Amino acid sequence: MNLNLTGKTALVCGSTQGIGKATALELAKLGANVTLIARNESVLRQTVELLDTSAGQLHRYIVADFADNQNVKDAIENYLRLCPDVHILINNTGGPAGGQAIDAESEQFVKAFQMHLVNYQNITQAVVPSMKRAGFGRIVNIISTSVKQPIAGLGVSNTIRAAVASWSKTLSAELGPFAITCNNVLPGYTKTARLDAVLQMRSDASGKSLEEVTESLQNAIPIRRFSEAEEVAAAVAFLCSPAAGSINGINLPVDGGRTESL
Repeated sequence: MNLNLTGKTALVCGSTQGIGKATALELAKLGANVTLIARNESVLRQTVELLDTSAGQLHRYIVADFADNQNVKDAIENYLRLCPDVHILINNTGGPAGGQAIDAESEQFVKAFQMHLVNYQNITQAVVPSMKRAGFGRIVNIISTSVKQPIAGLGVSNTIRAAVASWSKTLSAELGPFAITCNNVLPGYTKTARLDAVLQMRSDASGKSLEEVTESLQNAIPIRRFSEAEEVAAAVAFLCSPAAGSINGINLPVDGGRTESL
């Protein structure tokens, strides 16, 4: 099986923590040159130092704030002037705040749409020309299992994640003829800071202890545990590999079997 990414360059968004960081580490292990994208430069510098360089890779980082679309767009354009070849794009950013959809202000939907879909569109538009030149492209969007089964208490997130999934499916048909695939990885409950926040939110809302909330959620997962960020990253990395060239336009849950739909 060809998983070798030597000579390929990957942009990984939201890559200083959680699933994004784990994905960056995994892609570097497969030989890719990795460029991290996040807003905290000091943490970016620390994370770059953790990336594998055994295949002679050259790793970089971009400082950009996903709360500012123009800032992200400018940062990517400046990067591409210096490093014009990009083969892999991992779209990923933190999820919107929790709460019921009916209680959300319209501005929350607009902000989430801008942080997720608008940024992803701008970055993808910027890097696709280099993928076409190379005759090789992998776009993987890290979304959520809410694409298949909405998660209670995450109304805004459910809505925006579904929009990103539809956008991605559309791109998979448009870009497939250029040997560029576009897929979504759908993490379930994964051990990250985001999960800690969700557990606390549910504990506060229900009056139950964190231990009770945690046990209840884990019991709803067939493997009876939360996923590790590294397990999600492994699925992302496979979809980026040459071996996955015929996998296009899919939603891949990595959730221990919790999602009940096919």
